[in-house]
Amino acid sequence: MAELPSFLEEQTFEAILQRMLDAVPPDMDKSEGSPIYDALSPAAIELALAAIWAQEVLRRGFTQTTFGTYLDMRAEEFGIVRRPAVAASGVVTFTGTPGTIIPAGTRVSTPSTEVAPAIIFETTQKAMIGAGGSVDVGVVAIEPGASGNVAPGAITVLVEPLAGVSAVTNSAATSGGLDEEDDDSLRARILELAHKDEGDGNKADYEIWAKEVSGVGYVLVEPLWRGPGTVRVVILDQDGNIPSPDLVAAVQEYLDPGGQGIGLGKAPIGAKVTVEVPTEVNLTITVPTLVAEGGYTVDQAKTNLEAAARAYILSISPGGTVRVKDLEAAIAGAAGVLDFGDILINGVRQNVALAVDEKGTLAGVIYT
Repeated sequence: MAELPSFLEEQTFEAILQRMLDAVPPDMDKSEGSPIYDALSPAAIELALAAIWAQEVLRRGFTQTTFGTYLDMRAEEFGIVRRPAVAASGVVTFTGTPGTIIPAGTRVSTPSTEVAPAIIFETTQKAMIGAGGSVDVGVVAIEPGASGNVAPGAITVLVEPLAGVSAVTNSAATSGGLDEEDDDSLRARILELAHKDEGDGNKADYEIWAKEVSGVGYVLVEPLWRGPGTVRVVILDQDGNIPSPDLVAAVQEYLDPGGQGIGLGKAPIGAKVTVEVPTEVNLTITVPTLVAEGGYTVDQAKTNLEAAARAYILSISPGGTVRVKDLEAAIAGAAGVLDFGDILINGVRQNVALAVDEKGTLAGVIYT
């Protein structure tokens, strides 16, 4: 919290009581347990509480220090709403007797464990097991949030037995689940809006509008993209990844449904908006003479090295530069990596400058 006004500093029960006792004539008994001491103590307690309340009022009154519901109210003053949680979705395969009907709303889940509860999904449509003995059905998590993003093969339980069904699983991970926007993210959006110049569809407006859609992180706005009245909006998800088609469609719908420019979304009339993802630039890195640290196998060192390289490249926003030295520093910090030779990117030892609509991605690692 910022520095308090002087009149609210050190307003403890002891300090307030002492000032009150100091104001009593010295020839009177002010010792603990005396009538004067006992009479002033309750008032000192209430005044100390009032000072705490005043500090909390200040804390809740400013965007930089408030939280929770109070931050939501501050956001509403700027026309901003906390992004809600989003339920994950995916596809599960039911195996069983051909002709068995899978009703819409059939519930399946991951197994529960001592450390994690079951994640429950329900089917989004009615389906029937085909002649091959299986059928794929779309599912959505009952509870919204990132916890619904489960790994392939994690969904194996029928919440209620269904005659004719012998097994259920998901061959691919479920995805798209997002937690409710946290205070730090909401606060950043409020301050971003407060610091931007007001406009009626300027670049700052498009950035702010796009980030109002759950899951959007980075936003690039390119006005006059294909001449007057056209705007291109390039987005990444909140983790810096290439966003899903569903997220791109949601932003398009929010800004300018169908790219018609007739004012059905946030974009003003006459602005035809096209929402796109960055072009992926595949980067293959070469790591010579990798040496594993004691206690790690070479395979373990490779796994950690690749995770570190991928995280570094992911951290570079479109328009940034993937630097060899920074990549080497990231790799050197990976668990199990003791030493290696000069790193190459796409066969050469030089930085890679990304265009404003390009996003680097780790295509592979070559060990020599």
